[in-house]
Amino acid sequence: MSILIDRNTKVLVQGLTGKTGSFHTEQSMAYFGTQMVGGTHPKKGGEKWTGSNGEELPIFTTVAEGKEKTGANASVVYVPPAGAAGAIIEAIEAEIPLIICITEGVPVMDMVKVKAKLDKSNSRLIGPNCPGILTPEQCKIGIMPGSIFKKGSVGVVSRSGTLTYEAVFQTSNAGLGQTTAVGIGGDPVKGTEFIDMLEMFLADDETESIIMIGEIGGSAEEDAAQFIADERKKGRSKPMAGFIAGRTAPPGRTMGHAGAVISGGKGGAEDKIAAMEAAGIRVSPSPAKLGETLLEAIKG
Repeated sequence: MSILIDRNTKVLVQGLTGKTGSFHTEQSMAYFGTQMVGGTHPKKGGEKWTGSNGEELPIFTTVAEGKEKTGANASVVYVPPAGAAGAIIEAIEAEIPLIICITEGVPVMDMVKVKAKLDKSNSRLIGPNCPGILTPEQCKIGIMPGSIFKKGSVGVVSRSGTLTYEAVFQTSNAGLGQTTAVGIGGDPVKGTEFIDMLEMFLADDETESIIMIGEIGGSAEEDAAQFIADERKKGRSKPMAGFIAGRTAPPGRTMGHAGAVISGGKGGAEDKIAAMEAAGIRVSPSPAKLGETLLEAIKG
């Protein structure tokens, strides 16, 4: 089984007509024929979007109309920050099962409203401020570079976009490949957390090992480590490697991501690393050794 997406996934693009949406839609369509089925724009319904290779997609006024006409079961949001939360809420109200928001800079208070809606729905949101999700040779939603992926056995989940690519590149080079890679995003309020993805990877027969990449700030990594430790006690575990970005960051300084700030004595790199190691996760000393570290974990 594929995690969340596969070649049957049909994707609506919210923000298709913008430069970013257009570019990444073309990239997705070129990746093993990912089914991008249409776009939405409140003022351009009924028009057509034309890609650089002459591909055409219909534009719908609303997500609900797009879903009804195309059978879309996922949407991707490339809407600018001021309108991104509204776009996510529209997709939730249209009962789209999987929503991926790539947009960064979405105001935290907007995301608090989104989260309240999301919690009462059956939709899953990945992001915002994330690179998306990719299942090798089946489906690519978002901005991940498809060329570095290889079909295989490692589930990758990361708060950092570029470090997702690093983990993918190294597991491809190590001959392991990936089942699915998911960038959950680095914002403090987001749709999907580490535990959600770890639960899916543990339950997936094709995923034989896992890489989890965190960063300073918040307690999501410690929560995930506790979850892994609890599952291990129940006899459910898979070889895992991890990495925490931001070890050298000074307290109180936001590093890159909105969520990557240490405050009130919580969220430091050393605490996260200690929690992960205590749960049996091998923590890589640097991003450049993620592949090696996972191979060591697999060999036990």
